[in-house]
Amino acid sequence: MKGMESTYATGHLRVSDAEREPVIARLQDAYAEGRLEHAEFDMRMHLAMTAKTRSDLAAVTRDLTPGPALPAAEGEPTGEERLAAALAHFGGYLTLFVAPLVLMLVYGRKSPYVRRHAAEAVNFQLTVLAVTILTFGVGALLYTITWVVAGVAAVHALVGQPFRYPWILRPVK
Repeated sequence: MKGMESTYATGHLRVSDAEREPVIARLQDAYAEGRLEHAEFDMRMHLAMTAKTRSDLAAVTRDLTPGPALPAAEGEPTGEERLAAALAHFGGYLTLFVAPLVLMLVYGRKSPYVRRHAAEAVNFQLTVLAVTILTFGVGALLYTITWVVAGVAAVHALVGQPFRYPWILRPVK
């Protein structure tokens, strides 16, 4: 019995509805991504719904299997990098310079984009803290303004643009 199973190709096994569902979902995704035209999508859906064997089903999506992720263009930040950079700016709301510093140390080696934004956020928070200390607390009024400016910086980071805070000290490069 064991010898019979090993000689029987799995591609010739009949498919179930449960095996068709991921193929149909993949076809819908490919159509939504623009990889398939409407007529081809309809034809492939019909083939998926009427497929009898695993080989028939595999043929429907053979050219749609996802390949390796394409690297981002040189200098273009990934979504993760943009989010980390935005968090560096927003992190100053509650933690002053601590969150941006942590993000700079954690992501800075992997991403120059995150490092630049996090270093800018650290410098900004350190400058505001120094002004607050040197003015014996009067500079604390600046913190309401810093929320707006940090928000603008975070939006720039999210859309992949550089941002430099005006009028700050830059001890961290």
